[in-house]
Amino acid sequence: MKKRLALGHQEFSEVIGNNCIYVDKTEDIYKLIENGSYYFLSRPRRFGKSLLANTLKELFLGNKELFKGLWIYDKWNWEKKHPVIKISFSLMDYIQHGLFVAINFELDKIAKTHNLILQSSTNGDKFIELITKLSSSQGQVAVIIDEYDKPIIDYMDDIPQAEENLKILKNFYSILKDADKNLRFLFITGVSKFSHISIFSDLNNLTDITIDSKYAKIVGWTKDEVEKNFPDHIKDVAETFKDVFPNIMLQMKKWYNGYSWDGKTKVYNPVSLMNFFDKQVFRNYWFSTGTPTMLMKIIKNRQLTAFDIEKTYISSDILDKYDFANINFKSLLFQTGYLTIKEYDIYLDEITLGYPNQEVDKSFSVHILSELSSRKLDDTYNLLRKIKQSVFQNDIDNFIKNINIIFKNIPYTIVDDKEKYFHSLFYLIIKMLGFDIESEVITIDGRIDAVIKTENNIFILEFKINQSAKKAIDQIKSKEYATKYTDDNRQISLIGINFDTEKMKIEDYIKI
Repeated sequence: MKKRLALGHQEFSEVIGNNCIYVDKTEDIYKLIENGSYYFLSRPRRFGKSLLANTLKELFLGNKELFKGLWIYDKWNWEKKHPVIKISFSLMDYIQHGLFVAINFELDKIAKTHNLILQSSTNGDKFIELITKLSSSQGQVAVIIDEYDKPIIDYMDDIPQAEENLKILKNFYSILKDADKNLRFLFITGVSKFSHISIFSDLNNLTDITIDSKYAKIVGWTKDEVEKNFPDHIKDVAETFKDVFPNIMLQMKKWYNGYSWDGKTKVYNPVSLMNFFDKQVFRNYWFSTGTPTMLMKIIKNRQLTAFDIEKTYISSDILDKYDFANINFKSLLFQTGYLTIKEYDIYLDEITLGYPNQEVDKSFSVHILSELSSRKLDDTYNLLRKIKQSVFQNDIDNFIKNINIIFKNIPYTIVDDKEKYFHSLFYLIIKMLGFDIESEVITIDGRIDAVIKTENNIFILEFKINQSAKKAIDQIKSKEYATKYTDDNRQISLIGINFDTEKMKIEDYIKI
C-alpha cells in the first residue's frame, strides 16, 4: 500500500500515526544529541523545522513505538526519559494578547500538563521556575523552542513593536544561562538569525549549526532520500509527464532541489516536492505560501538590480547579522530562503549566494517586475507569455512593444546607472521566459551586453541609453561580436536597442 504524503502535518506523532512518509532523519538527530546539548538552527519557513522539533520532543519523552523501523530505534536509551518544555511561537496568539501575556499563558499551560502551579509573575522567572520544578521531580529538562523569531518577523513593518518584542524575548531567554544544571538539551529554531546575537548574548555555549556541514541535510531531502522514500510517487509523475519530460528526476531537480547550507549538500524543499507529487503540476508551491512584500520594497527603494541579487558574495560573519535600522539585504535573502549557498570557500570565508532553483528564481523575478512596474502579477505573467511567443516567432516588433508595456511605469529617472538598470531588467525578463541568456559576454574585442539563444536563433544585443540604435549596431559590427558564434549553425541576428529615459521606453531599435 502506498504511504500518504505528510502534507499539513508538523507533528511527528501524526506523521507516523497517519501512515505518512517520514524521511528518516534520526541518525542526524542522534549525532546532534551525542555531540552537544545547546543548539540553534536557522532555516526558511515551511522547510521542516517544526517536524524536526517535534521529533526531538517525542524522542526525549521516550515514545519508543513511534520510532519503530527508524535508524535510532535500537540505539536510543528508551528507559531514560526526560520532561520536555516545547514552545512554538507560531502557535501563540501574541498579536491579540501581546507577547508578554501570550508567553505567560503558554508557560502556565505547560505547567498544568505536569500538574504544576507557577507562582512567579514575569516571563523569565516563570520560565526558570518551570524548568527547576520539572527537573527536581522528573530529571533534567529538554527545552525545544520553535520559530523563536516569529514575534519579531511579524512586526517588521512596525519597528517599535518589533523592538519591544525583542526586549521581551531577551528577558525571557536570559534565564537559560543559569539553568545549565537543570537542562539536558536546548534546541532553538527560527527563520532568521538577526536576533541571534542580541537575544542569546548570554548563551555563549549555544552552538549555531545553520551552515555546519555535519547537519546540512537535517531538514530538506537529498536526491537519494527522495528516490528511497517516494518510489511510487516518482513512478506516478514519471508516467504523467512521459511525453514531456523523459527524465522526470532532472525536471524535479530544476524546480525544487538546490537548497544548500554548506555549498555541497543539495536538498529538495519538502513542501514543494510533496505538493508536486500530490497535484502533479510543476508550480510554485513554497513561494506562494508567503508574499515577500518587504523584500520587494527594499529592492525598489534601494534601486537594486537582478545583477545585484543573482550571484552575490558574502562572508559567514555577515550572514549572522541583521540590524533593524540597516538591513543587510543579502543576509536577509539567504535567511528567508530566496538565496542559498552555491559555493563556500572556508579558507577565504567567502560564500557565493544564488537562487536555489527554478521555483524561486522565476517567482521572485516576476514579483520584482510587478513591483517595479506597479502591475498586477496576472498582468505581468500575460505580458511575459506574449514576449515569449514573439521570440519564438522572431517577431522583433511585438517583442519590443510588449517589453515597453512592462517598462512604462518603471521609474528610471531616479536611477543613477540607467544603462545597468535597463540592461538588468531586460535580462530579467528574458531569463524568466526560460530562454538561454548570457549577460556581459566577454570577447577578444569587448563585452557583449547580452546574447539570447533559442533552438534556431542567436540574438546579439547591444543597449544604449538616450543615444541611438544605429550606434549600438555599429558597435556590434566594429567589435565583430558575431565572430564568436560563426561556428554555430543557428541563424545569427544583431539587435541594437536605444532606451529613452524621458519617454521611459525603447524608442529606437534595429535588427539585422
